[in-house]
Amino acid sequence: MMTTKIFVRPVVIPAKSPVAFMILFGLLMFLMLTDSIVSNISLESAAFTQKQDSQSLQTLTVTRNIKPDVVLPLSLTVSTKNNIVDGDSEHQNSLASSLGVREKHGIGKFRRKLPEHEILKSDELTKKFHGRVLEFFNRGCELQFFMTWISKVGSFGRREIMAAESVFKAHPNGCLMILSRTMDSVQGYRILKPLLDRGFKVIAVAPDFPFLVKNTPAEAWLDDMKSGKKDPGVIPLAQNLSNLMRLVVLYKYGGVYLDTDFIVMRSFKGLKNTIGAQSIDVVSKNWTRLNNAVLVFDMKHPLVLKFIEEFALTFDGNKWGHNGPYMVSRVVRRVEGRPGYNFTILPPMAFYPVDWIKIGGLFKMPKDRAGSRWIEAKVQQLKRQTYGVHLWNKQSSKLVVEEGSVMERLMAQNCVL
Repeated sequence: MMTTKIFVRPVVIPAKSPVAFMILFGLLMFLMLTDSIVSNISLESAAFTQKQDSQSLQTLTVTRNIKPDVVLPLSLTVSTKNNIVDGDSEHQNSLASSLGVREKHGIGKFRRKLPEHEILKSDELTKKFHGRVLEFFNRGCELQFFMTWISKVGSFGRREIMAAESVFKAHPNGCLMILSRTMDSVQGYRILKPLLDRGFKVIAVAPDFPFLVKNTPAEAWLDDMKSGKKDPGVIPLAQNLSNLMRLVVLYKYGGVYLDTDFIVMRSFKGLKNTIGAQSIDVVSKNWTRLNNAVLVFDMKHPLVLKFIEEFALTFDGNKWGHNGPYMVSRVVRRVEGRPGYNFTILPPMAFYPVDWIKIGGLFKMPKDRAGSRWIEAKVQQLKRQTYGVHLWNKQSSKLVVEEGSVMERLMAQNCVL
């Protein structure tokens, strides 16, 4: 009761004081307005949150309707736009950190919807793939070559064109097919047109990936990747798809696979079922590592089937090279000498005459007479002993071809444009 009197009394007194009345009236209006604003903000905030949640759920639903067959597992800590790691140590450090966070937070089995990779799409264009392959290679090809390009068409630059040129310098009647959805376009045609205008047989074809892996051990691997049973890992999926695509295309059609940073220097006609060593033991002269940048195999060759099988069974998207150079090395080490596998391993000078650590030396101009003599000797050695030079693009792509360098000589001798 006392509280009521205290509250009422100031309301009565202001009748005698207009100034006090106005102050109190303003205070009451302020309190009422503040209360209204706070209430509205709370209601709007709640409505916004509900709307945002509703939109998020709606987006997830739409995504699932568009891509019902692609559920790839990814750690919450891993970006879908990882860059390819060049060095083993750098990759292992980032990978250890990522896997450590996964294990710590128990999110190793987290699955996240991702857009289907461009190379995996099937449409009216890819359905024509097999027919286009048969038609293209039924043109009196001296040899049939394959390259893969799983990048933007605008990235297919001078070095890649140089690699294609060198194929035709050594094989004027050869046929080169570039497996690439992006290059199978008007812009891609314009890039290859200078070669076509000179009568060389080159084409870019969007591959039918499901068709290529069909009836191979990789078919189940692809299904597992799409359903989310296999983790694509932190290595960009495009890199591993390229590792697999070169194997399945050789298994289905046979021929020669080349990386787009390989300069051909002499004819491959004398090669049959061949793989190259990247390094050898200096004492025993036995190979220590093979590489898959150059592969020469007949159709349905059992070693290529073993490569595909190993890729599918031991796939690890978190280890650089595990599904590429290290994979072919593992398989050959197991089957070498066993009956039924007829193949040849060439020494490093055949395809990898310069190690990736030393590749920069081929781009440098001579500084003195001794340097000029070294360059001349190196060029002559390569002409005599190598089928081509792998340029290790990740290490050399930013290097400038200097005047008088080995690379300048090789480009001049092996270009056709």
